[in-house]
Amino acid sequence: MVELTSKERYEFNKQLDEIEECHGRGTELISLYVPPGRQIFEVANHLRSEYSQSSNIKSKTTRKNVTAAIESILNKLKYFKKPPENGMVFFVGHKEVGADKTDMVAFVIEPPEPIVTFLYKCDSDFFIDPLKDMLVEKDNYGLIVVDRSEATIGKLAGKRIEVIKNLQSLVPSKHRMGGQSARRFERLIEIAAHEYFKKVAKIANEAFLSEKDLEGILIGGPGATKDFFAEKDYLNHELKKKIIDTFDTGYTDEYGLRELVDKAQKTLSGLELMREKSLVQKLMDEIRKSDGGLATYGPQVEKALEMGAIDLLLVSEGLSKSVVTMTCPDCDFSKNVFADNSPGNDSCPECGSSLKDGGENDLVDYLFDQAEKVGTKIEMISQESEEGQLFLKTFGGLAGILRFKLPQQ
Repeated sequence: MVELTSKERYEFNKQLDEIEECHGRGTELISLYVPPGRQIFEVANHLRSEYSQSSNIKSKTTRKNVTAAIESILNKLKYFKKPPENGMVFFVGHKEVGADKTDMVAFVIEPPEPIVTFLYKCDSDFFIDPLKDMLVEKDNYGLIVVDRSEATIGKLAGKRIEVIKNLQSLVPSKHRMGGQSARRFERLIEIAAHEYFKKVAKIANEAFLSEKDLEGILIGGPGATKDFFAEKDYLNHELKKKIIDTFDTGYTDEYGLRELVDKAQKTLSGLELMREKSLVQKLMDEIRKSDGGLATYGPQVEKALEMGAIDLLLVSEGLSKSVVTMTCPDCDFSKNVFADNSPGNDSCPECGSSLKDGGENDLVDYLFDQAEKVGTKIEMISQESEEGQLFLKTFGGLAGILRFKLPQQ
């Protein structure tokens, strides 16, 4: 599975927004999810079966639109010998456009992650929930649930929990046996527990040290054992620095891993928001400097980005603006300007002719393209935190931190 870049994530999300805005008058919108292992002829046979059953639809208009959508998908399937690596999704049907009219729409998507289940759904809206789940950030976290009798090591990638290893302890219970003294028996128990914790840590070290993008480690379990394990030097020192917190769980098996993730949800959500807050705070710290620091915002962003002077560009997920392409009718000159920065009666610097409006494009798409050309990093800022809302309201959802001070600032 390939992780989406910020640009790919934005483009995918924009496409899903377009699909989500489609609404049918009845159950006229077909969503078809095809897993990578599904044979094309099996998909075609299923669609022909649905085509036959559609004759039972009472509404003549709905029946006509559903059969037309199925025929459209069948025609598109002819171009595939087999599904792509991650499968494919078809969204086809007639959407409402007002005044009792409809338009046929068709989207064919190759998802960023494998489709797991074959699904055919006919409804008044397209079913995009499985694709939306793919947009969830795939941060990786190490998971350990442990007590003196059992431990399970796992990994959390996005919403998916992977079990790496479950092991049972041979540590005896704390009670007297035979004629041995209590003190000697206690010492043997602690030696056994120590060796058991070392074994748990060895498995965790082997599993997590090779993870380059490991965001942190969560440790759970009943009682005080989890805290003892976290505090002592069992884990590699690099991993120990990544321990986020410990959580009380009732189980130490696979279910315990799920319980651990549930208990840690608020903490994990807070970490992502904290990351965004720190980015906005970094911008504010620059602005507060007496000379304005290395912050750039407002109309200056356009020129600074063009010059390659921006190191980090912050873009709000709520940014909804356009970029205008200005072209010269008498020569090949053209330039892009933000729609807010009205070009007025700009003249061509090459021949002096008046520039004409050549049309608008999505501003965020343009920003990603420009940033890639000049090596600027883009961070998308959500609107879920106060800082994110403030960023959109105060800076219009667009600001940057410069690589170097610009002369005019």
